[in-house]
Amino acid sequence: MGVFVFLPLVLPLTALPIARLAGQHLHPRSTTRLLTALSVVLGVCSTLCLGLLLVVGTAQLPGNPLPDGWSDPEVRAAVPFAEVAGTAAIAALAAVVTAGGTELRRYYRVRSRTHRALDGLPSATELAVLPDDSPYAYAVPALPARPGRPARPGRIAVSRGMLRSLDSDERRALIAHERAHLTERHHRFQLAVRLAGCANPLLRPLRTAVAFSAERWADEEAARTVGDRRLTARAVGKAALVSRPTPGPLLAGFAAPGPGPVPRRVAALLGPVPPARSWPPALTPAGLAALIAAAGTAASALSALNAAVALFLVLKAATPL
Repeated sequence: MGVFVFLPLVLPLTALPIARLAGQHLHPRSTTRLLTALSVVLGVCSTLCLGLLLVVGTAQLPGNPLPDGWSDPEVRAAVPFAEVAGTAAIAALAAVVTAGGTELRRYYRVRSRTHRALDGLPSATELAVLPDDSPYAYAVPALPARPGRPARPGRIAVSRGMLRSLDSDERRALIAHERAHLTERHHRFQLAVRLAGCANPLLRPLRTAVAFSAERWADEEAARTVGDRRLTARAVGKAALVSRPTPGPLLAGFAAPGPGPVPRRVAALLGPVPPARSWPPALTPAGLAALIAAAGTAASALSALNAAVALFLVLKAATPL
């Protein structure tokens, strides 16, 4: 197994350049999908290798339920610094599970609580207008059915204050933007990236990149629907001046308050339509960054597979029949 078991823990660093550069040469749709795929694969490989180290570390603990042969010197020799690495993996994997569970629990709690807040509003349409003078708007993902609770479709929550802040054309852009979040299931991309960041902290910068590219994706869908990029840019800018934060990080809002990425979104809408390519041109910084990220992801997958197969063979040989 050797050092290959450690490589997936650091190879997420290869994805950081493309996280900053992908939006310059790709459509936001392609950027979101590419960064999410990289995050998921790198996060899974990282977690797998922590699990392999956990096996070696747990086998050395007194009273563990694993076969005695798994703590033999031949098994420990398969991992450099087996004692230290195995013990550290126990703590690291516990932190990963705790962080991932907390993220999932917060996501489902916020989604359920938001749907309950909308239950008193008319449900004939996806648009839910809240009697609140504070301006905000966000997409609420669908809630699947559970025993004793029917399924709830995705809703677009808009406050009365936000509707008053926009004219009729700008409202159409707002609704088209939030509808794009629902139809394209942007919350799933963001949740996957956030869970990958829980698996490996080196992947956390991709959270911000995917959140921004998802908003840009919705901006482009809104501009295509209303047929006016300048109108959509004006609606985004105007909403940003008055908006307040959404109830949760995975509830996509039309325009978050403060400077943030909103000026970049407005500037992009005032420019030409992004190219519909799925990979940046090779002879560009983004193309080089994409190749580095692809190579790092492939190396991470191969290293994790190599480590898993090697440990399986070692443990099989150490286990008495």
